Amino acid sequence: MGGIRTTVLASGAVLGVLLLSACAGEEGSSRGGSIDAAGTWGDTADATAPSLVLAEDGGLTGTDGCNRLTGSWSVDEADHVQFGDVASTRMACQGVDTWLAGLSQATIADGTMTVLGQDGAEIGTLERASD
Repeated sequence: MGGIRTTVLASGAVLGVLLLSACAGEEGSSRGGSIDAAGTWGDTADATAPSLVLAEDGGLTGTDGCNRLTGSWSVDEADHVQFGDVASTRMACQGVDTWLAGLSQATIADGTMTVLGQDGAEIGTLERASD
């Protein structure tokens, strides 16, 4: 009788460890979901080009080609990148299209981030940079 109880307890302990590991894996990937969003998007070598850097810890920095952007990001269940608490400088920039300052969320496919505005419409795209 003791052998069966020990086997059941051991099996339960293994199952508990596996469940906790799965939960930790989900939390650890909450920034990336099933898509790999972390990294650099756009051309950071050109100061007038829009770019975003999505850090592993959920931080966001970037530029719309004129103004500096800072905020946070996460990936939702539908694999959309959600941008939050985004703040921007407000410099007047002649000849620079500052579309990136209107970001709200994004989708990622084939190395391209499609940036969406508050209304869900596409406002622009950024290519993944080679980090």
